[in-house]
Amino acid sequence: MMKNAYYITIEELLKSTELRIPGELQSGEHLIYSSPATLSYNSPGAQGFGVKRAGLVIPESIMLLIAPACCGRNTTILADEGGYSHRMFFLQMDESDIVTGRHLSEIPEAIGEILEVCETKPKVVVLCITCVDALLGTDLERVCRKAEEALNGEVRVVPTYMYALTREGKNPPMVAVRESIYSLLEKEERKINQVNLLGFFTHLADDCELYDLLRQIGLDRVLEVGRCETLEEYRELGASNFNLILNPESRKAAFALEERLGMPYAELTRLYQIDRIRRQYELFAAALGTEFRLEEYHREAEQAVQELQEVCKGKSFVVGQVVNGNPLEMALALLKMGFEVKSVFAAITEEDYPYIREIGEYNPDLRIYSTLSPTMMNYDGDQDVDISIGTDAAFYYPKSVNVKWNDEIQPFGYRGLKNFANEVAETWKRAAADDAKMNETKE
Repeated sequence: MMKNAYYITIEELLKSTELRIPGELQSGEHLIYSSPATLSYNSPGAQGFGVKRAGLVIPESIMLLIAPACCGRNTTILADEGGYSHRMFFLQMDESDIVTGRHLSEIPEAIGEILEVCETKPKVVVLCITCVDALLGTDLERVCRKAEEALNGEVRVVPTYMYALTREGKNPPMVAVRESIYSLLEKEERKINQVNLLGFFTHLADDCELYDLLRQIGLDRVLEVGRCETLEEYRELGASNFNLILNPESRKAAFALEERLGMPYAELTRLYQIDRIRRQYELFAAALGTEFRLEEYHREAEQAVQELQEVCKGKSFVVGQVVNGNPLEMALALLKMGFEVKSVFAAITEEDYPYIREIGEYNPDLRIYSTLSPTMMNYDGDQDVDISIGTDAAFYYPKSVNVKWNDEIQPFGYRGLKNFANEVAETWKRAAADDAKMNETKE
């Protein structure tokens, strides 16, 4: 008899005196299983914002991918789908290049050819190398400097690394690419009314209250790289008073900017627990020696949560990994709203243990799965679930009502919670109405 996929319950995880994450839930401990649910996000060259598209967030840039044909093939497909194929160029490596490394000497010439054929001349060339060069030990930063010298400073050349091999290391690809994105910023005269939001490759939703809260305390210029259309606009980020980290994968970029430009930073976490959202804002304001006016935003989010509780009363949930949020924190938020959460698909880290401990107080039987574990090929979806959150969860629970909650424009804070609650409630109401119509037709 085939065993089901590996999972661990919250209760079992908390029984461990060392609070050790089981090897089955750590992708670096085994082969990676790519089910259809994971193909869109488990590679640095994946859909959405993998390394290649992320590197192109730098405005007025193009990318030169230096790779064997296999890596170029999936890039071509993704670039066509993502609408950035006109900004992607390739320097294909053959077997001789892999053995001798001679392709590195061809990079300046390749960039020169690109500059000749581009209708609009780029101001930045982003070099992207793959695991092949990782194994060769290529010093890409030196390669970039040499390319700039060979081209007499005609363009800036920036390094990025599509190293799937380093995903479990201290500097995984999506952390490293964020540091590269901000590497061109230079020290400017400080503007005390200006702040940078670091974390996402696009920008926050226009209705996010964080913009207003920052304006309340005199920070009326809020800059995000995802809103920059020109390199000149991008360079304005170098004059900001401080950086506000909204995604932990941007910490290393913030550390580098503090060291290089003397730009301090603070950090806020994306949360869906209404009490924690308020508390975080209060602590942030206190650290700045001020207060925020939160009542209106808190009330809006509270009303949206109450409506969700009424519309989806008694419904069960699962939370996937492909969501705009931390799946464990989202599961905890749903549990606090009074819903049953049966499973979570997540890559657990030590930072998740506070959520895990609190989840244990609400549902110690909640299951945690790693979608990259080879055991997931045995997954049988044996639980009845009403609502699934996340693109991957829809694959595992095809009969559930699915809310993707994975748009590129990023939710945050009270408005993020409000919009999430509204979308879940509206999606469930539409599904219920469709079911009612179908039943009427059958009768």
